[in-house]
Amino acid sequence: METVGMVFGILGLIALIEIFPLQNRVKALERELSRMDGTSYAESARSLSAAVKEQIGKNVKIELQEGEQDVDISMYGNSGHGSNTVIDTDDEWMLVRVEGPKGVKEKLIRLSSVQRIELR
Repeated sequence: METVGMVFGILGLIALIEIFPLQNRVKALERELSRMDGTSYAESARSLSAAVKEQIGKNVKIELQEGEQDVDISMYGNSGHGSNTVIDTDDEWMLVRVEGPKGVKEKLIRLSSVQRIELR
């Protein structure tokens, strides 16, 4: 029984040692992102936010980044079987009403996961 406790103690110590470098990497990435305020990445995020604000209350087609797909938005809202209506937005998120055969759902979508948005 003591060996089991010692094995778990060693595994815990190894896990702790592995976590410390990750914390430093996260802090470095946060600093780098804060410096990107005037870059093209920040400009494209602001232009997408402005484009979405113009679409509030309108029926739109939303294309999401790969790996960020949502079944309700892609199958129902973007097709002829339903609709996507932008309800509200800010600099990071947009609220979309998706109407489909299963009813009406409201989806909160991060703007960074949007590849393209166009008026239908």
